[in-house]
Amino acid sequence: MSTAQTELRRKQIEQAEELLFSGQQKVGFAKDLFFGHFLTDSIFPYPSLPPALEEATQQAVDEVRQYTRDHIDAARIDRESRIPDEVVQGLGQIGVLGMCVSPRYGGRGFSQQQYCRIMEVIGAHCGGTTVFVNAHHSIGLRAIELFGTTEQKERWLPTLCSGETLAAFALTEPEAGSDASNVRTQATPTPDGRGFVLNGTKRYITNGAIAGMLTVMARTPDPKDPDGKVTAFLVTPDMPGFEVLEARMDKVGIRGTATARLAFHDMFVPKENILGEYGKGLKLALTVLDFGRTTFGASCTGVAKFCIEEATKYANERRQFGKALAEFDLVREKIALAAAEMYAMESATYHTAALIDTGAHDYMLETSMIKLFASDALWRIVNDTLQIHGGAGFFTDRPFERMMRDARLNLIGEGANDVLRCFNAMVGLRNLGKELQEVLKKPWRAVMLWRSPPRIPVHHSRLQKPAGILAKQIARFARACTRALVSYREDIIDHEFVQARIGDTATELFHASCVYTRLSGLLTNSKIDEATRQRELTTGLCYLQIAFRRNAQRLASIHNNDDDTLNKTAEAWLSKG
Repeated sequence: MSTAQTELRRKQIEQAEELLFSGQQKVGFAKDLFFGHFLTDSIFPYPSLPPALEEATQQAVDEVRQYTRDHIDAARIDRESRIPDEVVQGLGQIGVLGMCVSPRYGGRGFSQQQYCRIMEVIGAHCGGTTVFVNAHHSIGLRAIELFGTTEQKERWLPTLCSGETLAAFALTEPEAGSDASNVRTQATPTPDGRGFVLNGTKRYITNGAIAGMLTVMARTPDPKDPDGKVTAFLVTPDMPGFEVLEARMDKVGIRGTATARLAFHDMFVPKENILGEYGKGLKLALTVLDFGRTTFGASCTGVAKFCIEEATKYANERRQFGKALAEFDLVREKIALAAAEMYAMESATYHTAALIDTGAHDYMLETSMIKLFASDALWRIVNDTLQIHGGAGFFTDRPFERMMRDARLNLIGEGANDVLRCFNAMVGLRNLGKELQEVLKKPWRAVMLWRSPPRIPVHHSRLQKPAGILAKQIARFARACTRALVSYREDIIDHEFVQARIGDTATELFHASCVYTRLSGLLTNSKIDEATRQRELTTGLCYLQIAFRRNAQRLASIHNNDDDTLNKTAEAWLSKG
């Protein structure tokens, strides 16, 4: 590696340390899997809403479901590439656009768990409307709610909650996609100290051309860093120098959303419009994305439930070769896998939503794992649903081709999945690496590196076997992480195949733990009818069995793989000509 590359790597690591690990580090369930721990208090019991909140939530869910059926024509929105104004107004009137905001500012004051229930309904009905709502609420106005001053909240939140004003979150640029730290838009302080002058471009900004308020990330000067630090600014489209280069970029899916390209030409923004702390814009962005990724998991769950319902109905009705499709093993396999993975994404989503509602500060890894797992699983589920429908699923009178186009974005937006696979590994390995460094300084403490299976509570005899397998797999995973760090040391940052396997294993272990916890509650809950209990138990145990098998294969492939062959073959084609 050249000196310039080494220096770049050092700077990137320093930036990541400051961004992801500054301040007090909290204990988190997902992070502690890398140490071979199962933090019982962090994951038990599986969350449920108190009866009063459950009743209010169900009323809101029913209202939103009725509204989507009566007023949101998903096929028309896709066909015309536009969400009608009256739909947006209606969403504001029934409270969807300010669902989690305090009633003091015009919102409904819902928790993250309650809001996820709402997003399940919208997700199942229309992908474009789902992304619009998520961009406005989860990553748009949520930034003001979390980081805004009292004055900023009073100015903006009431009209954002009603839908009179729409919100956008402007981070992505030509050189800053998954590499969010590479923001190039500049914010130069004015000589009189009244504000900043912004210059730069943004692209792929959902609601960018229709928003009345945008959170814009721009690079500001910092005396300790020649490249400066990213700061968040509240921007309005009436500011001189604000330009919409392209209001509605044509897209494969979620065609109803207004995805824009923007430019800022010597645009003055007053200093009062700084959102959050100066120079802490990326920290703000990551925090807001955590909320968006949780509702992302909920909307994917809604789509998955719709697909399973449609697939099972068609499989039971459609007959070929003298019997129903439901009698063919390969059709049954698709339905079973879809149900199992839906159950897992739902379990992890609501566990993490409840974690957020407790006021916890560290759920970055959990939300990243949800986004990765839910989007990967949903892509398979939608594809298999279309396959079960055969030729009928390929035509536009059925929703599946539209849903497939919509679902494809999920593997890219809010963090590309390949990036998140490595991100999940490196975030988890970071603290384990710190422990390893301490052991190297004091070799007599090496016994600390041995990982025995953790104790996992068993609340029912049906869970004795999966609890034992889960415990052994967590211990085996932790030992594999330690061996990887010993083998590669700092160079592990260059071994993405290893990172991906570690990240995928951790993601599956987290989802398996959430499912296990949910099943523990299911088997001890006397209020659930027996038919529902048995269906959920069968589904959850199916997922655990699949997850354990997949993880065994991943862990084995850390040392027995085709990595070198793949790299050599790729190089042969990349250097061709």
